[in-house]
Amino acid sequence: MNIPILCPYIYKVFKILKIALLTNFVTKVKICYNSPMIKQGDTIGIISLAGACEKQLVEKAVQNLEALGFNVKLSKNIYDQDRYLAGSDGGKLNELYKLFQDPEVKLILNARGGYGSIRLINKINYDIIKSNPKLFCGFSDITALLLMFYKKCGLITYHGPMACSDFGADVNIFTKESFFKAINNEPLEFTGTKIYKPGSAEGILWGGNLATVVSLCGQDFIPDEDFIFFAEDLNEPVYKIDKMFTQLFNIEKFNKHCKAIVLGDFLDIDNEAWLEELFKAFTTPTVGGFKITHAEDKITLPVGKLAKLENTILSC
Repeated sequence: MNIPILCPYIYKVFKILKIALLTNFVTKVKICYNSPMIKQGDTIGIISLAGACEKQLVEKAVQNLEALGFNVKLSKNIYDQDRYLAGSDGGKLNELYKLFQDPEVKLILNARGGYGSIRLINKINYDIIKSNPKLFCGFSDITALLLMFYKKCGLITYHGPMACSDFGADVNIFTKESFFKAINNEPLEFTGTKIYKPGSAEGILWGGNLATVVSLCGQDFIPDEDFIFFAEDLNEPVYKIDKMFTQLFNIEKFNKHCKAIVLGDFLDIDNEAWLEELFKAFTTPTVGGFKITHAEDKITLPVGKLAKLENTILSC
């Protein structure tokens, strides 16, 4: 056998196999974008994608953000109103694309929640989002967009304060510090106050407002990797909270990848004792008492960032 003659053919076969393996690997790996850190002098874009905004709160938010050293751009639909919505779906999407494609805007801060985000999720051109990754923050109804941007684009989004609800009044120091620490990709550590089911887990952080998460059922929205599920809500009776968690637990993919549950506030409920019974019955490691909330003191969590839960400590 003439080894020198065979060597070029062996090399070609190896090269083909290598390319095939790499191609297969790339198609299975989700790319998570870490957007550039934000600093004083950068521009924040405020957009209204859910309920209609009060002008007084928007103006106060602009004033507070400018006082912190940022420039602010408002979406053109910021004061639009169509019934309970901040204008038309088409108008919202046009403004969303403009902010993502605007090179000056480093952070897109949602104005408020309410309702309207799930009206957009099947109309969004996700290629625009994926091609122009930016910091994107909100909570409550905006949960739908946080989760879909991560699922469809691999974009790490931020469950945190919004313009009207958090910057539209005197800025809460705890909320502000947690927010800027998270969006600047600094190490985060939070401590819960109650263990319902002991254990430890690792996975990406994923979740948000419980009712909004459940409203995505029927979509391809659950991560393909293991996750730590975080949840909060308000104005929901305990039987509905039970129903919503059960709906998620009944999804095979959710059960497969949910490695732990981190609970925030469930405000203005009808029966605290029933809620405690519900959480104690969970079979997944579960810790409560985190400041994931509609209240003033709130932490910011990066959706899609790798995290670890050990006893009561959540770190990422």
